[in-house]
Amino acid sequence: MYNAGAPAGSLWEETAPALANGVDLGANGDETCDVAIIGGGYTGLSCALHLARDFSMNVRLLEAGPLGWGASGRNGGFCTLPPMGLTFDRLIARYGEEEARRFISSQVEATRFVRAFAQEEGMDIDPQGEGELHVAHAPSRYAELEHERDLLSGKFGIPARLIPREEVAAEWYDSTEQFGALHVGAGFGLHPLRFVRGLAAAAARAGAKLHGGSPVTRWEREGRSHLLVTPSGTIRAARVVVATNGFTRSPMPAALSDNIIPVMSNIVVTRPLTADELAAQNWRTETPCANTRNLLFYYRLLPDRRFLFGARGDLTGKPEDGLRMRRFMERRLGEVFPGWAHAEITHSWRGFVCMAARLTPSLGSLPDDETVFFALGYHGNGVAAAPWAGRLVAQLIGGKKKISDIPAPVRGEPRSIPFPALRRWYLRGALGYYRFMDL
Repeated sequence: MYNAGAPAGSLWEETAPALANGVDLGANGDETCDVAIIGGGYTGLSCALHLARDFSMNVRLLEAGPLGWGASGRNGGFCTLPPMGLTFDRLIARYGEEEARRFISSQVEATRFVRAFAQEEGMDIDPQGEGELHVAHAPSRYAELEHERDLLSGKFGIPARLIPREEVAAEWYDSTEQFGALHVGAGFGLHPLRFVRGLAAAAARAGAKLHGGSPVTRWEREGRSHLLVTPSGTIRAARVVVATNGFTRSPMPAALSDNIIPVMSNIVVTRPLTADELAAQNWRTETPCANTRNLLFYYRLLPDRRFLFGARGDLTGKPEDGLRMRRFMERRLGEVFPGWAHAEITHSWRGFVCMAARLTPSLGSLPDDETVFFALGYHGNGVAAAPWAGRLVAQLIGGKKKISDIPAPVRGEPRSIPFPALRRWYLRGALGYYRFMDL
């Protein structure tokens, strides 16, 4: 999974226009800059864009693989909310209503920012649907959706409508795991690689220097400067932004690399479905959908009538485990949507989402070195959150925002994980527990 030279094999790679010449400058040389950004996904590119455009800073971005090679270019295209593993109740209990509202409001704005920015820049990101459909996968989960509706509309001011099973079956779609749904009026679906490449082009136009194929292998200090060493040269910077999300490991600061948990997410995509096949499930929507499983299934109909089906799982990233997950997902797709049990799978791929102990993202600067900034940990929902976070970090560096302007649920470093070497075992236990709870 860390082989940055290997293509993801995704449908997105086949259908996204190539980057324009001059956007990715390739391997870096010996350079000096105001800010060096490590990571060329949504977070890093948004940060680079806003630093260069809004604050006229000399910015160099270093990405181990091609720009957008990681989660930003291979996710399911859900520009939705929220980027956390907490329930709304737990969010409020932990941070209080005011800070919870501030955070959730920022994420609603983040979904709007993505759509507006794409329109302003003339990006064709294949926007689809309005909002997101949260689907009860079992009858007992419908009451949970009712409570979520009350919180979203009552405390957060987000349009949310509870839809009984019969109406979902008649107006949206039907399935063996559809027992009613909650429509949340924020977000939409998009083509993630088109968006990340559009973001890269905008950053380059603003003057940011973007270097794909430039993995940071060593990080040193020399006086007030940071020295970021890659196989092709050394970047000397006054400040550094870590924007590596699930790929955060040494030589990134241990406060970050030891306290995030990469979790595998997997996607399969069918061939284009026929009108009769769509009718077999009465599929009538382009709205992104996710069910109420702890190890959720997420799915959406794409513009060419292919069906995208995603799931969490796989602990190792090994090729044989990837094949096992593909077989599992093919089987489960046919069980959840029997009318499509024999639809050919044309593409399958996987990648990391980034979890953390406090179950929310982390933004800020290191307490022991305020020239090192970070934004990561989107819990599988970073299409909107990551560009927002990158912009906020740029505003911190540019002096437009203060650390106190970061909503409390995402402010500061990730919570420490005891014995980081045991993270895979913690994850194995958590996955087993969630599988049991989903029965």
